[in-house]
This record gives sequence, C-alpha cells and structure tokens, in this order.
Amino acid sequence: MDVSLFIARRYLARHKGSFSFIIRIGVVATCLSTAVMILSLAVSTGFKDAIKEKLYSFSGHVHVTYFDPLKSNGITTPPIYYDKRLQDSMRHIPHVVSVIPFAQRPVIIQYHGKMEGIRLKGVEKNYHLPAGITTTGQSISYADSSYSRQVMISQRTADLLDVRPGDTVLLQFFESGATPRLRKVRISGTFHSGMEDVDKYYGLCDLRLLQRMNNWTADSINAWQLALDNDAYADTVSNYIHYNLVNAPVDSFTTEESNGGLFDWLKLQSMNSIILLIIMAIVAFINVSGVILVLMIDRAAMVGLLKTLGMPFGSIGRVFINVGAIISAIGILAGNVLALGICWLQKTYGIFKLDEATYFMKYVPIKVVWWHVALTDIATLIVFVIYLWLPALYIRRIQPAKVLQFK
Repeated sequence: MDVSLFIARRYLARHKGSFSFIIRIGVVATCLSTAVMILSLAVSTGFKDAIKEKLYSFSGHVHVTYFDPLKSNGITTPPIYYDKRLQDSMRHIPHVVSVIPFAQRPVIIQYHGKMEGIRLKGVEKNYHLPAGITTTGQSISYADSSYSRQVMISQRTADLLDVRPGDTVLLQFFESGATPRLRKVRISGTFHSGMEDVDKYYGLCDLRLLQRMNNWTADSINAWQLALDNDAYADTVSNYIHYNLVNAPVDSFTTEESNGGLFDWLKLQSMNSIILLIIMAIVAFINVSGVILVLMIDRAAMVGLLKTLGMPFGSIGRVFINVGAIISAIGILAGNVLALGICWLQKTYGIFKLDEATYFMKYVPIKVVWWHVALTDIATLIVFVIYLWLPALYIRRIQPAKVLQFK
C-alpha cells in the first residue's frame, strides 16, 4: 500500500471546518478553469470549421484555372479548354469528391431603377448548393435548349434590389469599349450562406449563358473547382495537379491561397484561444497551489510528527501532492461535466447568439473534439502534479521540535 496516498485520502475524508471551505474553493477554481479551457477549444474549433465549411461549400478546396498575373482581361480571366480526360484524371485523385467546371463574369442587376453589381458564377445542371447554404424558391431550370434564363442571387442582393423569386430583372454585361449587352432573366430563387464574400459578391446562372455572353465555344470555361473529403489534403492535391496534370498557363490554387486574409484571421483566433488556455491554466495552478500551501500550514504538526517517525521528505511531499492531485481530478471531472453540458445546450438550443454581419453566423458554433478534451484533462493533471512540488518545498522549513512542543 502507498502510505502517502493512504494518508492523503484519510486526510481529505476527515477534513472538516473552515479548511473544508478552502478545499471546495480549490475544486471550484479547477472546475471553472478546466471548463473554460474545454469551451475555448470547442468554440475555436467550431468557429474555424463553420467558416471553412461555408467557404468550401461554395468555392471548393482547389481551383484549376488560367494563371494571368497581368490581368490582361479586366472583365473575366481567359478561357481554358474543357478537357474531359483532365477532369476524369482529377476526379480519380485520392480524397477528391467532385470536380465542377464553371465560368465567372461581373454583371450589374437592374430592377425598377435599383442596381447592384455582382459576379455571376455559371454552373452546369448537375451543380447543387450544399446543405450548409439555405435557399428559398427553386433551383435554376436547365430545360431550355440554348441556355437557362433564370438566375439565383443571394438573399442580401435580393433585399437590396427588393426582388423576390419569380421577378424579372435586367442583366447588364459590360464590354471593353462597347455598349453593354442586356439580358432579361427571372429570379428562380435566393440563397444565404452567411459569408459576406459570397452573399455580397456572387450569384448563380447557367454556364451556357456566360459562354454566350463571352462569345465562347461550348467547350470553354474559366476554371474547375475541386471539393475534397478533408481540407488537410488541399495542398497535396493542388501540387499533384500542378506537377502532373496541367501545363502553363493553366495552374492550380487552393482556396486558402486565394483567401489569405480570411485564413490569417482564423489563425489569429486560434492564437487567442491558446493565450486564454495558458491564462486559465496559470490561474488554476495558482489556486490549487495556494490551497495546498494553506493545508500544509494547517497540518504542520502532522508533518513534524511524520518527520519524527522517520518518513523521508519525498514521501511527506507526496502526501500533499496526492491531496492536490485528488482535488485537481475532482475539479477536472466537474469541469468536463460543466463544459460538455454547456456545449450540448448550445448545439441543441443555440443560446448564445452572434452578429452574423461580423462573424458570418447567427449562433456561437460548437465542435467538441474528444481528443482535445482528453488531452486537456491529462495535460492539466500532469502539469498540476509537477507544479505542486513547488509548494511542497515548504515542508523542508517545518522543524518538528517547534511544531510539536504545543501539542
């Protein structure tokens, strides 16, 4: 039997009076610190995943397009040839889920004197908006043999123009040094992603409409977008395409490379979470260390007696280390229950809300990663036990002759 652990357990079981309140403070402080650390990780992970999911759902993970650093065409990038063999080759790359050809072109939508500029994204009939993007109305109908005269715009753009699904609007396609070309189209439906860069700047139309307006052939597109089953493989897939499947001026780019500012902002949020973790861990360590130091002073006579009986310093120190470990373990367990309970309430009822215009979502996102929780618990407990040796050094200053003469 471990004598140090036995004494620690008996000491906690029989400890009563004012110092019992001190022990409760240590448990509560550890509980709150652990809960804050777990919640911080859950919110940070949920926030990053929610932003990435919204962006990737509309833009994909990798783009294969014409590389035009000089922007020789201010209206749209030069077309590339639709190569079915290339598309099939990209589709068979591991972790690639879909390969979608598309074209893009800026356009002004006009309705009853109101105008709004967006970029129309032309897609094929097999393209569907993902579940993460809410829609109203209907999808674009591709029944027309030439091109569909329907578009989908964001709810934000629809509100600015005061249009609803079923309304007819006028599209103005500007040409370099020429009169704008006009097309009447009907709003088939609207979408809402919560991402400002998507809702503010994009709309959807038939790919054939943009091919017609650009005077392109039916086998001309602007790019392919690739969706992956895991964004961690985006760089690998992009590099494989760059070195093995395409030649200049066609090149591949990840969505992260194209949206560097957004991803830098997400990394900054992760850094904030790390700083919060460190602060809460320090607070918890200080609280538990203070509790242990108070308990040592309270039990100075016991320490003197154990020294008189010949118990080594290390064994006496482990008594209070075990006391601190038990307090920490109870606090960590309670913190897990508290944090996971709050996470469940937030995921189920969306208690905590956000300004969607600023954070791209209506509710605080939560994603609990179990290994995050386990690693937080284990690391906290281990560091606690190591850190508790500092207050245990106080035992060396206790002299049996002085503390036992009053007993």
